[in-house]
Amino acid sequence: MNDPGAGVRFGLVDGLAPISLSDLDAAASLQRRRDRKYILTGAELGDLIADLAPRLRVLEISRRRTFRYQSIYFDTSDYESYRGAAHRRRRRFKVRTRTYLDTGTSMLEVKTKGAGGVTVKTRQPHPLGQQAVLGGKAQRFVGEVMERPDLGPRLHPMLETTYDRTTLVDLAEVARLTIDACLVCTNRVGDRVQLDDRYIVETKSRGSLSPADRRLRAQGIRPENLSKYCTGLAATNPALPSNKWHRTLHRHFRSR
Repeated sequence: MNDPGAGVRFGLVDGLAPISLSDLDAAASLQRRRDRKYILTGAELGDLIADLAPRLRVLEISRRRTFRYQSIYFDTSDYESYRGAAHRRRRRFKVRTRTYLDTGTSMLEVKTKGAGGVTVKTRQPHPLGQQAVLGGKAQRFVGEVMERPDLGPRLHPMLETTYDRTTLVDLAEVARLTIDACLVCTNRVGDRVQLDDRYIVETKSRGSLSPADRRLRAQGIRPENLSKYCTGLAATNPALPSNKWHRTLHRHFRSR
């Protein structure tokens, strides 16, 4: 497979001004936000960045602009988190550990989606090397965020994802744009799928359409029904209900 991440690492964002992690978080942490996801070709992504370049800055840490991520998603044995998304339940959640492999740090994150489709993310540090384990402290954190003390002990690791991420920020609009490449999803029994030669581009804004959303809409490109957890799990477990992601699965994912 061609390496779609190379386009981000070796050209598309080279001309953008850098921004540090602390400055990015201070200006646009967006822990409460609206997310929209797109699957773009390299050419589509290149056009988007070129059009928005004057207003974008790129996250840079130790001269790196692309970073390797690992996420491990947790769910109950009856897939409560997955089914909540599949059936579009009003109160949905995801629990995951996210590890920044280049910097050697890990976080436990609880993402909830409520009225109006607004995503709220709450996180705390997690022990490195225990990404697939939720100990007592982690279980209590999940229970407090969800206001469900029983939930944490019932969660098990269900899916691992790895990918390369580049993060852009539009300071004028207080919006982020993340670009993910080389996505691989592996379920708990080792079944694996990967995204074909495409980029997952996610816009994160306070609610209204960001400049990136408006530009993509003008080109006839619409958001995809895409969740790394749900789409990856459905692709590796055909027994699960997957109508919501059927189009995305058949257009973009393949077994590895």
